[in-house]
Amino acid sequence: MPQQITLVLTPRQAAEPETYTAFAARRLGIKDTDIALARVVKRSIDARQRQVKVNLTLEVFVDREPLPAPVHFDYPNVEGRTEVVIVGSGPAGLFAALRLIELGLRPVILERGRDVSSRKRDIALINRNERIDSDSNYAFGEGGAGTFSDGKLFTRSKKRGDYNKALQTLVFHGATPEILYEAHPHIGTDKLPYIIRNIRQTIIDAGGVFCFGRRVTDLILRDGRIRGVCCGDERIEGAAVVLATGHSAHDIYELLHARGVRLEAKPFAMGVRIEHPQALIDSIQYHCPTRGEYLPAASYSLVSQEQGRGVYSFCMCPGGFIVPAMTDASQSVVNGMSPSGRTSPFANSGMVTEVRLSDFAYLRSEWGELAGLKFQQLFEQAARREGGAHQIAPAQRVSDFVSGRSSTTLPATSYIPGIVPSRLDRWMPEFIAQSLRQGIATFGRRMHGYVTDQAVVVGVESRTSTPVRIPRDPVTLMHPETSGLFPAGEGAGYAGGIISAALDGERIAEAVKNYIGS
Repeated sequence: MPQQITLVLTPRQAAEPETYTAFAARRLGIKDTDIALARVVKRSIDARQRQVKVNLTLEVFVDREPLPAPVHFDYPNVEGRTEVVIVGSGPAGLFAALRLIELGLRPVILERGRDVSSRKRDIALINRNERIDSDSNYAFGEGGAGTFSDGKLFTRSKKRGDYNKALQTLVFHGATPEILYEAHPHIGTDKLPYIIRNIRQTIIDAGGVFCFGRRVTDLILRDGRIRGVCCGDERIEGAAVVLATGHSAHDIYELLHARGVRLEAKPFAMGVRIEHPQALIDSIQYHCPTRGEYLPAASYSLVSQEQGRGVYSFCMCPGGFIVPAMTDASQSVVNGMSPSGRTSPFANSGMVTEVRLSDFAYLRSEWGELAGLKFQQLFEQAARREGGAHQIAPAQRVSDFVSGRSSTTLPATSYIPGIVPSRLDRWMPEFIAQSLRQGIATFGRRMHGYVTDQAVVVGVESRTSTPVRIPRDPVTLMHPETSGLFPAGEGAGYAGGIISAALDGERIAEAVKNYIGS
């Protein structure tokens, strides 16, 4: 049987297989040549002390022991089997489709946007301050919002499903095996499109159906049960409908509301993107003037309570870029991403504060359960007015934002469309500006140098999660009043990231199987 050991090494030692294999042999009291394979199963960096260390857990196979088999999945052919409609091809929709195939059902995936290759061209237009396609952008299209906004795979919701299987599925479709053992696994926006194309091909090869350019415009409802959806004049029916649209599909919430499908307003969070030179974050986190070649770009995770309201970093992107994440020209919305190498000279993170039901209660009389959605839209529209033409975003030096003064100039930024000086606190809701100002000041006391005129806050980070939840029964995972409708993933309010959405999609697929029966 293989043995598992944990070594505490320097970054260089942990990067060299011959070196850590020799340490493993010494720990086990055997010769280096007796080890057939020393496989990394977990890797994490400990930067709490001046000397950065790497905790490396190895699974060691000695000679004559069988080596582990490569990850492999065999999907049955489901052509001609009972069809299930899946609305959305983000991680919840894709993993629901894969699991449905394993369970002998045929997924029919409807995606309002384009395939990943076509999406690249549409995104390039947005970055060049040209048109925004409301169906194909950073939020919509094959693979969902995560495809072109980083690909971080870390989740705390590992009890929701088989976290390791989800990672292995990504490896099977082209991700590097490192995601199986890194403490904070990350694929990178440069590699995700290839993986997404492979998943699509797996689904098609197994008899599943992929339909692009299908924006859902109506629901087929009869006798309290959903029978399918309409995409313009096209009717697409199935034994059940999985709704996995993502949290930016505002028109879907409005459609559900108009058709009498119950929704629930929920708390969420909004704020800004904060961007520093990566070298500054490295020096703070690694306690050294420059980062060594064996260390990755440093990240951080920050949280504080400011007068009872939470403020926290979100979707931190070391060595990354700020990107325009609006879905129409009336908004200014930003997000963050990193390529797999994390080689950009900038580090950015969402910096957000909680938005409570009471904060948008004044909108409830007119907008009902969509009041939070309207509050979010007003925030994005205000940022658009401050940014000016095209995708140019309002911004302020971090030191000026904390001190409450205007920035006459701005530092360099990774945000390609461009930024323009703006006093963010003059147009943001007061509670957001005040909480962010206090939170960033707190983080500056924890991380010396964090509050600096070299850093910038860019508006706005507003799509951290959905302001609306589509309710579902805790046992059947189906909408309580609409039989056959299965809300899934981030857009339904039950996930927050690629892996948690993927796990939720798999759970939904199993619930659909139980609903349909054999």
